[in-house]
Amino acid sequence: MVKLLLAKLKESSFSVIPIIMLVLLLTYTIAPMPSWSLVLFLVSAFFMILGIAFFNLGVDMSLIPIGEQIGSSLVKSRKLPLIVFLTFIIGIFISVAEPDLIVLAGQINGVPDSLIIIVVALGVGIALVGAFLRILFQVPLSYILISCYLLAFILSGFTNSEFLSIAWESGGVTTGPIMVPFIMALGLGLASIRADKTSEEDSFGLISLCLIGPILAVLILGMFFTPSGGSALNIPAIQSIQDIVHLYGFNFPVYFKQIAIALFPMLLLFGIFQIFKLHLKTKTILKISTGTIYTYLGLVLFLTSANVGFMPAGYQLGNILIENNSSWLLILIGMVMGYFVVAAEPSVFVLKRQVEDVTEGVISAKSMGLGLSIGVAISVGLAMLRVVTGLSILYFVIPGYLFALSLTFVVPRLFTAIAFDSGAVASGPLAATFMLPFAIGASETIGGNIYSDAFGIVALVAMTPVITIQLFGLVYAIKSKKASKEVIPVVEDTIIELDYSSDEIDINSDNTSSENKSSTQEKNVDLDYRVGYNIKQEIPINEEMEG
Repeated sequence: MVKLLLAKLKESSFSVIPIIMLVLLLTYTIAPMPSWSLVLFLVSAFFMILGIAFFNLGVDMSLIPIGEQIGSSLVKSRKLPLIVFLTFIIGIFISVAEPDLIVLAGQINGVPDSLIIIVVALGVGIALVGAFLRILFQVPLSYILISCYLLAFILSGFTNSEFLSIAWESGGVTTGPIMVPFIMALGLGLASIRADKTSEEDSFGLISLCLIGPILAVLILGMFFTPSGGSALNIPAIQSIQDIVHLYGFNFPVYFKQIAIALFPMLLLFGIFQIFKLHLKTKTILKISTGTIYTYLGLVLFLTSANVGFMPAGYQLGNILIENNSSWLLILIGMVMGYFVVAAEPSVFVLKRQVEDVTEGVISAKSMGLGLSIGVAISVGLAMLRVVTGLSILYFVIPGYLFALSLTFVVPRLFTAIAFDSGAVASGPLAATFMLPFAIGASETIGGNIYSDAFGIVALVAMTPVITIQLFGLVYAIKSKKASKEVIPVVEDTIIELDYSSDEIDINSDNTSSENKSSTQEKNVDLDYRVGYNIKQEIPINEEMEG
């Protein structure tokens, strides 16, 4: 357990340290923060590293097993109405507990936090039901994504302009550290309802629909509500260590209560499943319970440090940077921030290995990581360009997603599923807790509208990996086709030589060779378009070699 916790501490440190280094560099060069504000930030960074480590450890021990157990139990019931209803409820419960969503809702004045959270939760619930029905009825993911994003573009023309960026932001922050692992685990269970060759492929794509679901829901909410006033962030006046201790002492009990309320519905649902369906062994229940405690403590530390230290520091840094320097420098700083934040994100390491395995090394983890870092750097730079110029987020998300959706027709389908799921990977916890407040602080100093100009940074960060992985998928498809064309003539020449090398080869042997040749060609072509599905099920290589 200690060894595993140390590994998680190492991962969380790699996530937070780049931001610490960037803040220190800016503070001692072009954007000097007050000394005690910097101390508060460093203390908060320490608690955030602990919080992310405890949370990730708890997710592995509790949330992922809970998701797998509930998913498989739902499938075993074979009752479609029950599965649909409970999937909807699970989507709501898991959204309510999402820490990044709580952070986002707290930054919007004029609209109750609870209303935003409920609307987003309803969007996730409906999206999760749609994802399950897609798996059951084998509807191509690209068809649903194209329909949903076109609907989002249409709704964007009717929603309030100040709510537009918030709506597109909501998808990226909702698919955060609680939802992603839980929904992925749930998807593995739901996909097993069909034990065919595409069940592994269908386990992907749930996150992508849970990302667009909140966007559609909040776009509708924006037709009836308008945010008001400036930022809801409170900058604490810190003059001593005693002030920092007092600040944490006041906020810890608040978040202990808030996280308990947020986690309770999900744990209650698991308890009901345990009593009536699962009947897990005592040892398994104790492990899940221990993991739940880690998750709870991690969330409390994460949210407290984010609200007390990280968000105020991000806001102050953006404010001071604009006051002391040219507003256009903000774009360069944003690009550097985006590059290093995504490069250190632990989930990105998992994604890079996943793509490398799917492509059997044709797309290396190194090139994948470089592509993602450059892509996110560009997206954060574009977000800062919006802060400076006031450009609408639609000028970026519409062409960006139209390009990504057009690529779905030419890349392997598994790449599409992984790409649209990966939007949640880059938009990690630091995007909502540091980069968004940084943009808000800069926007308020310039005199812009924070709701139309600053919000949307997480949405752009979530869009970049979708395009990046689709482009890598296109490269892989081209390389695969080229390789297959080079291999097939060699097989033909070899067979022709065998056919004419001896008069003793009988007709049956020749027919068998022709059949093997045709089968091999079909399988090679099939591999080009089905890369990464379940290769072991799709192509029985051992049997082919034996034949």
